[in-house]
Amino acid sequence: MYRVFGETLDIGVGNFIDTFARQVGLGFPGGPKIAKIVEDAKNLHYIELPYSMKGMDVSFSGLQTKLNQMYNSNKYKLEDLSYSLQETVFAMLIEASERALAHTGKKELVLGGGVACNKRLQEMAKIMCKERGCKFFVPENSLLADNGAMIAYLGEIMYKSGIKISPKTKEFGKIDIQPRQRTDDVEPFYD
Repeated sequence: MYRVFGETLDIGVGNFIDTFARQVGLGFPGGPKIAKIVEDAKNLHYIELPYSMKGMDVSFSGLQTKLNQMYNSNKYKLEDLSYSLQETVFAMLIEASERALAHTGKKELVLGGGVACNKRLQEMAKIMCKERGCKFFVPENSLLADNGAMIAYLGEIMYKSGIKISPKTKEFGKIDIQPRQRTDDVEPFYD
Protein backbone atom coordinates (compact mmCIF):
# COMPACT_ATOMS: atom_id res chain seq x y z
CA MET A 1 0.00 0.00 0.00
CA TYR A 2 1.26 3.45 -0.88
CA ARG A 3 0.68 6.65 1.04
CA VAL A 4 1.31 10.12 -0.36
CA PHE A 5 2.72 12.48 2.25
CA GLY A 6 3.24 15.45 0.00
CA GLU A 7 2.72 16.38 -3.61
CA THR A 8 2.69 19.33 -5.93
CA LEU A 9 -0.45 21.42 -5.97
CA ASP A 10 0.13 22.61 -9.53
CA ILE A 11 3.09 21.56 -11.71
CA GLY A 12 5.86 19.05 -11.17
CA VAL A 13 9.30 20.28 -10.19
CA GLY A 14 10.95 19.09 -13.41
CA ASN A 15 8.27 20.73 -15.52
CA PHE A 16 8.66 23.94 -13.50
CA ILE A 17 12.43 24.08 -14.03
CA ASP A 18 12.15 23.19 -17.72
CA THR A 19 9.47 25.84 -18.25
CA PHE A 20 11.63 28.54 -16.66
CA ALA A 21 14.60 27.47 -18.77
CA ARG A 22 12.55 27.68 -21.97
CA GLN A 23 11.19 31.10 -21.00
CA VAL A 24 14.71 32.49 -20.57
CA GLY A 25 15.90 30.95 -23.83
CA LEU A 26 17.85 27.96 -22.54
CA GLY A 27 15.75 25.33 -24.29
CA PHE A 28 14.93 21.81 -23.17
CA PRO A 29 15.83 20.02 -20.99
CA GLY A 30 16.34 22.96 -18.69
CA GLY A 31 17.41 21.34 -15.43
CA PRO A 32 20.95 20.46 -16.52
CA LYS A 33 21.39 23.90 -18.13
CA ILE A 34 20.23 25.73 -14.99
CA ALA A 35 22.56 23.56 -12.88
CA LYS A 36 25.51 24.30 -15.22
CA ILE A 37 24.87 28.05 -15.06
CA VAL A 38 24.97 27.90 -11.26
CA GLU A 39 28.02 25.63 -11.20
CA ASP A 40 30.03 27.93 -13.51
CA ALA A 41 28.98 31.25 -11.93
CA LYS A 42 31.06 33.32 -9.54
CA ASN A 43 29.81 35.61 -6.76
CA LEU A 44 26.24 34.35 -6.73
CA HIS A 45 23.61 36.32 -4.83
CA TYR A 46 20.56 34.70 -3.33
CA ILE A 47 17.32 36.47 -4.22
CA GLU A 48 14.39 35.79 -1.94
CA LEU A 49 11.66 33.97 -3.84
CA PRO A 50 8.18 32.71 -2.88
CA TYR A 51 8.47 29.62 -0.70
CA SER A 52 5.10 27.96 -1.00
CA MET A 53 4.34 24.94 1.15
CA LYS A 54 0.97 23.95 2.51
CA GLY A 55 1.55 21.18 5.01
CA MET A 56 3.80 18.89 3.02
CA ASP A 57 2.47 19.93 -0.38
CA VAL A 58 4.45 22.27 -2.59
CA SER A 59 3.39 24.81 -5.17
CA PHE A 60 5.55 26.24 -7.94
CA SER A 61 3.19 28.39 -10.04
CA GLY A 62 3.66 31.55 -7.96
CA LEU A 63 7.40 31.04 -7.96
CA GLN A 64 7.35 30.60 -11.72
CA THR A 65 5.42 33.83 -12.20
CA LYS A 66 7.79 35.73 -9.89
CA LEU A 67 10.91 34.39 -11.64
CA ASN A 68 9.53 35.38 -15.04
CA GLN A 69 8.72 38.88 -13.80
CA MET A 70 12.18 39.28 -12.31
CA TYR A 71 13.92 37.99 -15.43
CA ASN A 72 11.83 40.22 -17.73
CA SER A 73 12.59 43.29 -15.57
CA ASN A 74 16.28 43.04 -16.61
CA LYS A 75 17.26 43.91 -13.02
CA TYR A 76 18.54 40.43 -12.11
CA LYS A 77 21.28 38.25 -13.53
CA LEU A 78 20.22 34.86 -14.87
CA GLU A 79 22.93 33.28 -12.72
CA ASP A 80 21.42 34.70 -9.53
CA LEU A 81 17.88 33.74 -10.56
CA SER A 82 19.02 30.20 -11.41
CA TYR A 83 20.89 29.86 -8.11
CA SER A 84 17.94 31.21 -6.13
CA LEU A 85 15.53 28.93 -8.00
CA GLN A 86 17.55 25.84 -7.09
CA GLU A 87 18.10 26.83 -3.47
CA THR A 88 14.43 27.69 -2.89
CA VAL A 89 12.85 24.76 -4.72
CA PHE A 90 15.23 22.16 -3.35
CA ALA A 91 14.80 23.50 0.19
CA MET A 92 11.05 22.96 -0.20
CA LEU A 93 11.58 19.38 -1.40
CA ILE A 94 14.04 18.58 1.38
CA GLU A 95 11.72 20.07 4.00
CA ALA A 96 8.85 17.87 2.79
CA SER A 97 11.16 14.84 2.73
CA GLU A 98 12.40 15.51 6.24
CA ARG A 99 8.84 15.83 7.52
CA ALA A 100 7.89 12.54 5.85
CA LEU A 101 10.87 10.80 7.47
CA ALA A 102 9.92 12.21 10.87
CA HIS A 103 6.27 11.24 10.45
CA THR A 104 6.95 7.68 9.32
CA GLY A 105 9.97 6.99 11.49
CA LYS A 106 11.80 5.70 8.42
CA LYS A 107 15.58 5.85 8.34
CA GLU A 108 16.20 5.81 4.58
CA LEU A 109 15.63 8.30 1.77
CA VAL A 110 15.94 7.58 -1.93
CA LEU A 111 15.74 10.23 -4.63
CA GLY A 112 14.14 9.41 -7.96
CA GLY A 113 13.19 11.14 -11.19
CA GLY A 114 15.11 13.40 -13.52
CA VAL A 115 15.52 16.29 -11.07
CA ALA A 116 17.32 13.88 -8.72
CA CYS A 117 20.29 14.11 -11.13
CA ASN A 118 20.95 17.60 -9.75
CA LYS A 119 24.08 17.55 -7.57
CA ARG A 120 22.83 20.37 -5.34
CA LEU A 121 19.60 18.53 -4.55
CA GLN A 122 21.64 15.42 -3.78
CA GLU A 123 23.94 17.43 -1.53
CA MET A 124 21.03 18.96 0.39
CA ALA A 125 19.39 15.55 0.82
CA LYS A 126 22.67 14.01 1.98
CA ILE A 127 23.16 16.76 4.60
CA MET A 128 19.60 16.38 5.90
CA CYS A 129 19.93 12.60 6.12
CA LYS A 130 23.25 12.84 7.94
CA GLU A 131 21.73 15.24 10.48
CA ARG A 132 18.79 12.85 11.01
CA GLY A 133 20.94 9.71 11.16
CA CYS A 134 19.31 8.33 7.99
CA LYS A 135 20.73 6.45 5.05
CA PHE A 136 20.65 8.27 1.71
CA PHE A 137 20.42 6.64 -1.70
CA VAL A 138 20.37 8.00 -5.23
CA PRO A 139 20.70 5.78 -8.30
CA GLU A 140 23.16 6.68 -11.03
CA ASN A 141 21.93 9.36 -13.42
CA SER A 142 21.25 6.90 -16.25
CA LEU A 143 18.53 5.33 -14.08
CA LEU A 144 16.99 8.64 -13.03
CA ALA A 145 16.38 10.51 -16.23
CA ASP A 146 14.10 8.03 -17.97
CA ASN A 147 11.14 6.10 -16.60
CA GLY A 148 11.96 3.25 -18.99
CA ALA A 149 14.26 1.57 -16.45
CA MET A 150 11.57 1.80 -13.76
CA ILE A 151 8.93 0.36 -16.09
CA ALA A 152 11.25 -2.48 -17.14
CA TYR A 153 12.01 -3.28 -13.50
CA LEU A 154 8.30 -3.38 -12.67
CA GLY A 155 7.79 -5.71 -15.63
CA GLU A 156 10.50 -8.00 -14.28
CA ILE A 157 8.90 -8.07 -10.83
CA MET A 158 5.49 -8.84 -12.33
CA TYR A 159 6.90 -11.56 -14.58
CA LYS A 160 8.80 -13.25 -11.74
CA SER A 161 5.71 -13.14 -9.53
CA GLY A 162 3.65 -14.94 -12.16
CA ILE A 163 1.79 -11.99 -13.66
CA LYS A 164 2.09 -12.61 -17.39
CA ILE A 165 -0.22 -11.28 -20.05
CA SER A 166 0.43 -12.11 -23.68
CA PRO A 167 -0.78 -9.74 -26.41
CA LYS A 168 -2.47 -12.78 -27.97
CA THR A 169 -4.86 -13.35 -25.03
CA LYS A 170 -8.24 -11.85 -24.14
CA GLU A 171 -6.73 -10.44 -20.93
CA PHE A 172 -4.45 -8.18 -22.97
CA GLY A 173 -7.46 -6.36 -24.42
CA LYS A 174 -8.79 -5.77 -20.90
CA ILE A 175 -5.71 -3.88 -19.70
CA ASP A 176 -6.90 -0.53 -18.43
CA ILE A 177 -4.27 2.19 -18.66
CA GLN A 178 -5.04 5.04 -16.30
CA PRO A 179 -2.47 7.80 -16.85
CA ARG A 180 -3.96 10.02 -14.14
CA GLN A 181 -4.22 7.28 -11.52
CA ARG A 182 -2.72 8.34 -8.21
CA THR A 183 0.00 6.23 -6.64
CA ASP A 184 -1.99 5.93 -3.41
CA ASP A 185 -4.95 4.48 -5.36
CA VAL A 186 -2.88 1.56 -6.66
CA GLU A 187 -3.36 -1.75 -4.91
CA PRO A 188 -0.04 -3.54 -4.61
CA PHE A 189 0.10 -6.83 -6.46
CA TYR A 190 2.76 -8.36 -4.20
CA ASP A 191 3.90 -8.15 -0.59
